[in-house]
Amino acid sequence: MDAIVQQHSGWIEVVCGSMFSGKTEELIRRVRRAQIARQKIALFKPAIDTRYSESEIVSHDAQKLPSRVVKDANEIISLSLEAQVVAIDEAQFYKKNLVKVCKTLANMGKRVIIAGLDTDYRGEPFHPIPELLAIAEYITKTHAICVVCGNPANFTQRKTKSSNQVVIGTSDIYEARCRNCYELPLDPAKKGRQKEKKKK
Repeated sequence: MDAIVQQHSGWIEVVCGSMFSGKTEELIRRVRRAQIARQKIALFKPAIDTRYSESEIVSHDAQKLPSRVVKDANEIISLSLEAQVVAIDEAQFYKKNLVKVCKTLANMGKRVIIAGLDTDYRGEPFHPIPELLAIAEYITKTHAICVVCGNPANFTQRKTKSSNQVVIGTSDIYEARCRNCYELPLDPAKKGRQKEKKKK
């Protein structure tokens, strides 16, 4: 999707997929093309994402661009007033108010590019990405390579025992898996019941 923003025309693009599927790489590619077109760009990342840099968007293959760090999605609107293109990476780390923010930006005539995980480590929808997919004009689904069999991967396998939905990490904690090789983590509630049975 390499559309050029026309005057008074805005829309939303979502790039989603598992970890290691090239989402940030694709977002950076689109932003760089907008830079070539001499468009004003506002680039954002959530404050929680400090894996590679605290002030840059960085892909797993080390491509990077300077970005603004915002804790609350509502901050993005006032910081994007002069921009023609607004790009937001790791959107799954924002709350659901990001959906309203993106709609507002698009209605202001801006091209909004969003990248994020559409499912979590359990294979469940990772909000607010599903809501953004529902309102987006353009959707790109990226795929990684399964580390087990080499097939296209659509799942993020967590290698630790943590049951929190958000655990920041890279290849030390996660790996890409296809549907056949993905192993669904045991539900935390079931773990508790199993422990009680063992005690009895």
